[in-house]
Amino acid sequence: MQQHPVPGSLEPHLNFPRIRPLDVRWVEDRKERFLHLRDPLGLTPGEVFVPDYLAPFLALCDGEHNLATIRAALAVWRGMSLTPQEVERMVRELDEAVVLVGPRAEAAQREALMAYRISPFRQPALANSGYPGDPTLLDKALEDFCTRFPIQQDGAGEASTPLVGILSPHIDYTRGHKVYAECWQAIAPALADCEQVIVFGTDHAGGPGKVTLTKQQYATPWGVFPADEQLTDTLIHILGEGALEEELHHAKEHSIELAVVWLHHMLRKVKGKGSFRSLPTLVPILCGNMFPYVRGEEDPEQDRGFEGLVQRLRRAMEGKRTLVVAAGDLAHVGPAFGDSVAWDLTARARLRNADEASLDAVCLGDAQGFFQGLKAEGDSRRVCGLTPIYLALRLLGGQVSGYRTGYEQCPADAKGDSLVSIAGVVWRQKV
Repeated sequence: MQQHPVPGSLEPHLNFPRIRPLDVRWVEDRKERFLHLRDPLGLTPGEVFVPDYLAPFLALCDGEHNLATIRAALAVWRGMSLTPQEVERMVRELDEAVVLVGPRAEAAQREALMAYRISPFRQPALANSGYPGDPTLLDKALEDFCTRFPIQQDGAGEASTPLVGILSPHIDYTRGHKVYAECWQAIAPALADCEQVIVFGTDHAGGPGKVTLTKQQYATPWGVFPADEQLTDTLIHILGEGALEEELHHAKEHSIELAVVWLHHMLRKVKGKGSFRSLPTLVPILCGNMFPYVRGEEDPEQDRGFEGLVQRLRRAMEGKRTLVVAAGDLAHVGPAFGDSVAWDLTARARLRNADEASLDAVCLGDAQGFFQGLKAEGDSRRVCGLTPIYLALRLLGGQVSGYRTGYEQCPADAKGDSLVSIAGVVWRQKV
């Protein structure tokens, strides 16, 4: 006879359930609404969808409320009458789906991290989903984008000064291909002698102020970029072991990957398709959010971790032809991101003006001006590329002159009421 858990015999973490950091989005299916709980780390064994009427239950799974309190709160505030057995069953199902913080999730994370580290290289996470996994088809897809949106001439007069960096989006290619094509074509000729690439990418699951490194090599469908293990070890020594606490985020995070695919494509164009042996070394750095600085009195210029990282990277750049890449999008606005109103034409115009003010600071290489502008508005635009752009500007040290290669406001929901804005910027060394 099958044995069922005895009510009240839950493990401690289930009596105070806490949902892991997940990407939670509303979805509709046949006029029914669900919460899609998407795991950035890929630990959940499948897709997790929760009916909308259980959203209040999920909101109370914060680790601060036990099951009895959750039941009482739902009864008083929502008129939901749930038995102890029903509540226990729901938390067990969430735990089995690896949605809750606890031993099951910890074991899954250890196993996933071990698999990531022993792999010969970091597998392209979006191949065959975000872009073609077949190298020939991928070449064709990116070349089609380039043909449709040829290089713009803005800033061409600065082409004689050395290329030092680029702001590239990390939105999907379906929506962002125009800006990708314009910014990467603008720097293609200068990539021929590139020896080292430092990529700062948004870590959408990253902790506040976190900088996360990895010793793994990044791969694209065309091949593998060599890593600089000595530099990475030195950076870990400077930042401490905390620099590897969230290393597993590299496995699924798309921000660096989408920029590196375009980098590899352009390198193949200028160096030849058989030039895999002369690829530059790649230093991938994931960047968490800057909430402690945007919402508090702390100054990121005083952050010892940021300063140590920047100073050591500058030494690594000495005598090497280096490209600094910030893989970051700009604003995330509208109902899909928590705003109460749709973004109409007037709001879009205001958004463009605000984005342009930020991009003015970016083009000037003004890290502090860029950050302070966003802090002054409480980061109401939710610029998810804030940290990678800020650190790229800090690394370049203000000794740059930049120009924009493109700007777009991309739809972020089915109705077009929500937007993600993106831009491309090329940085060249000041004369």
